[in-house]
Amino acid sequence: MRDKTYYSDGIANACGVDEAGRGPLAGPVCAAACILPPDFEISGLDDSKKLSPQKREELYDVIIQTAVSYGIAYASVEEIEAFNILNATFLAMNRAIEQLSPQPALALIDGNRNSGIRIPSRCVVKGDSLCADIAAASVLAKVTRDRYMLAMAEKYPQYGFDKHKGYGTAQHYAALRAYGPCPIHRPSFLKKMH
Repeated sequence: MRDKTYYSDGIANACGVDEAGRGPLAGPVCAAACILPPDFEISGLDDSKKLSPQKREELYDVIIQTAVSYGIAYASVEEIEAFNILNATFLAMNRAIEQLSPQPALALIDGNRNSGIRIPSRCVVKGDSLCADIAAASVLAKVTRDRYMLAMAEKYPQYGFDKHKGYGTAQHYAALRAYGPCPIHRPSFLKKMH
């Protein structure tokens, strides 16, 4: 899982970075950055989207306990609205990277966009399936955001955030039509609603 090609340039100190929550209609975007110990394998680690919620929770604890360093950060709904979702994602990623100690020499970013990252970085398409540090970051970001949305489900029970985590499901759209948006909805994401 730890793809050596990303570490072969003599850069020992690279972190993996991924986000959760770019697509939902509600809630913040969450990013995580993670540096795992060299040659360390976490059993069952994979792209968070391929794992069950229970498996993600188990891996979350293992990653927190074994990582050399990790950071987890949000960009708020207000920041998503002010800067757009891509720039808000970079904001969350930079905040997560800033929490790392030691600071990495290189950030491996899941996906194909890294223009807003403030330290040297490299895009890794499908990185959460190829690179252990990115896979670990994807689990940290997804579990953290899901926990946040579960808390929001208690605060705004009519929307069913515990089920869809803010994504645009039929149930979510029905609740929006019935109750209108709440303070954690992203107004710019609701413009496409029919």
